[in-house]
Order: sequence, then C-alpha cells, then structure tokens
Amino acid sequence: MWLIVGLGNPGAKYEYTRHNIGFLTLDHLVGMTGAHSLSSSSFHGELHKTSQILFLKPLTFMNRSGIAVQAVKNFYKIDLERIIVIHDDLDLPFGAIRFKRGGGNGGHNGLKSIDSMVGNDYIRIRMGIGKPRFKSQVVDYVLHDFSAEEMKILPQWIDHAAVAALELIRHPLEKVASQYTLKKPQWNSA
Repeated sequence: MWLIVGLGNPGAKYEYTRHNIGFLTLDHLVGMTGAHSLSSSSFHGELHKTSQILFLKPLTFMNRSGIAVQAVKNFYKIDLERIIVIHDDLDLPFGAIRFKRGGGNGGHNGLKSIDSMVGNDYIRIRMGIGKPRFKSQVVDYVLHDFSAEEMKILPQWIDHAAVAALELIRHPLEKVASQYTLKKPQWNSA
C-alpha cells in the first residue's frame, strides 16, 4: 500500500492559494484514479483509496499535517518509504517541479509537522510557487490566491505532478525525477 499526501489548508477561502497546491493536486489524483472515500474523523482528513493507493488531505491545517499522516500511516501500517508528500515550495520558481527523498523541511510548516510525527525519509514532490520580494511577506504570499496568469497553467502543471506521483509508485525515484522534473513551466499561459 502507498500513501500520497497533498498538503494544504481546509476551507473555501484557501482553495486556490499557493499553499494549497498539494490539495489541488491530490483532488486531481482522486479524480484520475476514481478512488473512493474512506474519510473518518480518526484520520483527521479526507482519505480516499484505490486497490493499492491511499490519498490523504489532512484537515488539521498545515502546521499540524503530521497528525493526519501519522494516523493513516499507523492504521494501515505503511512504510515511510512508501509515502509521497506533495507540497508548495518557496525556493523553486513558479511552475517548477522537483523530487527528493528525505532531507530538511526548508521552513515548511507542513513538512516540519510530518517530520516530527513520522520522520523525514519520505518522497517529496516539490511544486515551486516562487517567493515574494521580502521575507516579511511570506505568510501573505503563500496564503494569497494564484494570479490570473498562474491560473492559466495550473491545470497542466497539476496534471504533470499527478502523473508523476503515480509513476513514483511504479518506478524508482531517480527515473521519475529524470522524466518529470521541471525547472520552469513548460506550458504557454496564453
């Protein structure tokens, strides 16, 4: 069994914010795979399942994401190396996608929470959202909606990340990274 986690914040006011790219990608994955709902309050999130994959959107707010990940991991006895976390990344330009296993959290509160609850040796799909000009603007920036220009490429970018997530279940990380890494958006926003 694999667990794919999309990070974000619950609620309509956060739906299209930069911090919610993980939620948006997970919703797309659930639609692509036809996964059915298993949601239970004991999982602290929305949980969907196919024959070999669990899809989790923690509903604990970003800085407590580890609570939901730990609950699902423990209940289904999922090995840490079979967990994939999709999240926004300020250190990558908008539209970039990178992959890695383990490592630091880069100051990302969702990753900090997961690391503290289950460890850090899981696979990450890092979706670049760019960064504001000044560090003091980070909170407003990540909790702000995508721009109109960014929204134009969002569907293709999300689909690319979702396909890559499914490929990580079938192929080694290095192979998927070589085929699906994006340094910048490859789609025209026109």
